[in-house]
Amino acid sequence: MTINQLATMAQMGGQPLIVLSDDSQRTSGRDAQSMNITAGKAVAEAVRTTLGPKGMDKMLVDSSGEVVVTNDGVTLLTEMDIDHPAANMIVEVAETQEDEVGDGTTTAVVIAGQLLKRAEDLLEQDIHATTLTQGFREAAAQVSEYLEEGAIEVGPEEEEILHKIAATAMTGKGAEGSKDLLSQLVVEAVRTVADEDGIDLDNIKIKTVAGGSISDSELVDGVIVNKSRVHENMPKTIENAKIAVIESPLEVAETEVSAEINVTDPSQLEEFLESEKEALRSYVDTFVDAGADVVLCRKGIDKFVQHHLAQEGIIAARRVSKSDIAKVSRATGARIVHDVNSLTAEDLGFAGRVAEREIGGDDELFIEGIEDASSVTLVVRGGTEHVIDEVERAILDSMGVVRTTLEDGIVLPGGGAPEVELALRLRDYAESVGGREQLAIEAFAEALEIIPRTLAENAGHDPIDSLVELRSQHDAGEFGAGLDAYTGDVIDMAAEGVYEPLRVKTQAIESATDAAVMILRIDDIIAAGDLRVSRDDDEEEMPGAGGMGGMGGMGGMGGMGGMGGMGGMM
Repeated sequence: MTINQLATMAQMGGQPLIVLSDDSQRTSGRDAQSMNITAGKAVAEAVRTTLGPKGMDKMLVDSSGEVVVTNDGVTLLTEMDIDHPAANMIVEVAETQEDEVGDGTTTAVVIAGQLLKRAEDLLEQDIHATTLTQGFREAAAQVSEYLEEGAIEVGPEEEEILHKIAATAMTGKGAEGSKDLLSQLVVEAVRTVADEDGIDLDNIKIKTVAGGSISDSELVDGVIVNKSRVHENMPKTIENAKIAVIESPLEVAETEVSAEINVTDPSQLEEFLESEKEALRSYVDTFVDAGADVVLCRKGIDKFVQHHLAQEGIIAARRVSKSDIAKVSRATGARIVHDVNSLTAEDLGFAGRVAEREIGGDDELFIEGIEDASSVTLVVRGGTEHVIDEVERAILDSMGVVRTTLEDGIVLPGGGAPEVELALRLRDYAESVGGREQLAIEAFAEALEIIPRTLAENAGHDPIDSLVELRSQHDAGEFGAGLDAYTGDVIDMAAEGVYEPLRVKTQAIESATDAAVMILRIDDIIAAGDLRVSRDDDEEEMPGAGGMGGMGGMGGMGGMGGMGGMGGMM
């Protein structure tokens, strides 16, 4: 009888009952907790050196040789080949943070890893996991209350603070050299697409162009359609353009069933061809009668139609993407027409200028000069593809924090100031709680201080000296005291203009706490078969199903073997 069978049998009438098969695996108790905590800490350590303005980059290389160079937390974690199920729970923290607020992904993961590390120390002192999780939840519940006391209100008209918030999100990334220009472009873009329904960042198109420098980036008050004119005789520029957006093809309609036409003399063939031309010519007449200067078609455009549109001085583009069609419609006010024959002047949109311009070696249509544009395009330039990709990630983070700030109107000083303040307040709160939960709350406070400690380490400063000075300043009532990573001094982050939205911080701590609590509550890991769960009456396979294949070398996790390619990546 195998060890696995001995560990999973039950006594029934004096005879052993085998519960699990010989091929299955099971890890229980402290071993299971230790294994999961080790996996969670490994993920956090993998990204910790990327935190802050002095954080380092990582190079990820896949099996085909594709390279990604970044210090963006969620990009690193999603691109890594991580197999361990507990490690993937930490990855979900970063993904949730990215979806909710767009920034703070590394912070959330690092806090989650440190919570697990502090919990591991208490578990070794025979503090029960249930006590730890209850203490962690109590501490997390106090976070919002404490942070709101030091929050700063920001109105949508306060452009200077919005620019600084955008620049803070870019600090430490590839865009830092031109963060003043890019932060200005980001704030302008986000404010442009804001309306009474909220802020939809999908209405901001980011166009990346290899060539030039980052400082050559620009914001187009409209849409760049990555299509050129369909006919060389069409004009290249039209001022005060009226734009028609068509969903149906401008071609001869094909029959739904196979058909055969018998022609007995040439006149019948000419008649048939002429009828086709008349149908195609009617499309052109419809555009002319409606007053359209530009035609953007979702489908194909017949060459006959192209020729006659060119004769009428109309610019046309075919097979325009669905997303571009939607952006043009929103920006110019054009209605998307599904039947070209029903087009009227009321369906047309307006733009101050439509011009074909060369960008990145390709001819594309610039639809710009739109008053009160509700869709814009951010043209991002850079020397290489890798540089552009990292700048784009920085801009996406920056757009996320600006949107969050405009929606909530509340920000905090950065530089580790909120974490030090929370640690101070939570230690005082822990004394009022008492019992073993006090130890859990104090551990939570110590875990939060990993952020200023990491900022100091990554900048080459002494983390102990920095933390002592930060604690001293906060004891004196300086809520905004944070670490200047460039000089190592403790300064007022608000006065320096280093801000981050309140929701970024609260979401990071809440997500990290939820992940840590879930991992700590696991005391048994059992290899399963086809593990499924019913969602909305549809069965979906759970991650890691199929015999817990994602757990890799679970039985020999001493060297993190179950992390798959992660060790080689870093």
